Amino acid sequence: MRALVLEAPNSPFILTDVPDPTAGPGEAVAKVLACGSGLTIQHTKVGRSPVLMPRIIGHEITAEIVEIGAGVSSLEIGDPVTAHYYLFCGYCRQCLSGYESLCENLKGQIGKACDGGYAEYIKLPSRNFIKLPEGLDYKRYPAEVGVISDALATPLKVLRRGRVRRRDTVAVFGAGGGLGIHQVMMAKWAGAHVIAVDVATDKLAACSKVGADDVVDASTCNVADALTDLTNGRGLDVAIDYVCNTATLGTAIQALGPQGRLVTLGGAGHDAQVALGVFRQSEKEILASRYVSRREIIDALEIVAHGEVWPMVTDIRPMTQAEDLHALIEQGRITGRAALLIA
Repeated sequence: MRALVLEAPNSPFILTDVPDPTAGPGEAVAKVLACGSGLTIQHTKVGRSPVLMPRIIGHEITAEIVEIGAGVSSLEIGDPVTAHYYLFCGYCRQCLSGYESLCENLKGQIGKACDGGYAEYIKLPSRNFIKLPEGLDYKRYPAEVGVISDALATPLKVLRRGRVRRRDTVAVFGAGGGLGIHQVMMAKWAGAHVIAVDVATDKLAACSKVGADDVVDASTCNVADALTDLTNGRGLDVAIDYVCNTATLGTAIQALGPQGRLVTLGGAGHDAQVALGVFRQSEKEILASRYVSRREIIDALEIVAHGEVWPMVTDIRPMTQAEDLHALIEQGRITGRAALLIA
């Protein structure tokens, strides 16, 4: 099969022929139609996220099952599928409770601990494949369907972690990023008043198009003051931080109103000092979110299948242009998401 192979960190993809995968017991093989290209795998490509190489990266797939291993009863040949990114065990307490991202026996992630979707075929444990619902035209829109498992499922999880309710005021920090702009979209879907915060004017304009009620250009103003003004002094109900550095976390905390919730994810794991008295006096909360469950992927797929939202994929390329596409991702020049068509 044809595959894009990384032989070393921060090196170019090598488009080459590698052996076709074969399904073992409990596994299945799928033919990949498209695979999303996001910042998570760009971190792997350039070495910010260490991975044993050579490796085939990519996990936001649209695919069709072509081979089933012994003992697999949940899939059939021809099933259209996407995938859960984490290689969870399926039998620990967390998995059985529907919290696969907190698996007690986690074996890593697709495209890091095993080869991923930048290839014509992908082999995974059968439990990692998730069937696509009827109503998704995955053959016409393989790129858009592929990114749902991350770009929309992750924001859906965040809404649930933050207990976002209709008419809540929600600010999204890093709203112009690939996940951030979909968080704006999903928060609007949930009925919130949405404020997009970013430093890129063109991306803030895109946020307005997908549902942001207000935008704040963090490069031109005091963000905490702007958010206070936009909420008439009440403060935010929920702040969602996809940047997660000291400045954004501090600003988000400052802008929260009484019983406000801060949901953190993304970023580079920066330390931040927090005055606990601020939380106690106003009953504020800090919540962390780590990827999603199978249920949240299924729910996100259903939301799209019902026509309630549609993922934003603005750059779709063939495998031969993967290097160019990833250069744009590294430069932050993609609005929404990008994807490769696998052929």
